[in-house]
Amino acid sequence: MVKPSLRSRSYKRISKKTPGGRTVVHYERRKSTRMRCARCGHVLNGIPLKDVSRRGLPKVMKRPERMFGGTLCPRCLRNVLKEVVRSTG
Repeated sequence: MVKPSLRSRSYKRISKKTPGGRTVVHYERRKSTRMRCARCGHVLNGIPLKDVSRRGLPKVMKRPERMFGGTLCPRCLRNVLKEVVRSTG
């Protein structure tokens, strides 16, 4: 049985073949990725890269202070607002 700290899903399980022919499981930390727009998938600017640096910051520093800040990029937000205004008019 693997040690309890490695049972967490924050570790990626990778199967590797050893030179002796056995298959063993290696546990690797998952890489932190850039936050992306929910609509188009572009990388969001104004958000710190690493999860560790994001964790210690106050809420206003974690994302842009606008509607859907940290969820949509400015281009998609502009398009959404145009669609809403056109549909209500």
